[in-house]
Amino acid sequence: MEATVSTLDEVRMLVAEVLGITDRLATLTETTALLGSMPELDSMAVAELIASIEEKFGFEVDEADFSADVFDTIGTLTDFVASHRQ
Repeated sequence: MEATVSTLDEVRMLVAEVLGITDRLATLTETTALLGSMPELDSMAVAELIASIEEKFGFEVDEADFSADVFDTIGTLTDFVASHRQ
């Protein structure tokens, strides 16, 4: 599923806000690596990001649908959000 540009932009902004890296927003692209590559994205930040995604996009993240692969890149996270948002 290909995400819309607006969903990508929304996810980029949410990631930057949650991780406190809004000064680096312009560097976040669809191919930006997340988990394991971005030191700000620790286990607490993952939990906060999940909660923020649920609130912003209006769906509950089901553990059965959720894996580390979701946090591979900004693009994979955007695809996850796009496939679940209401």
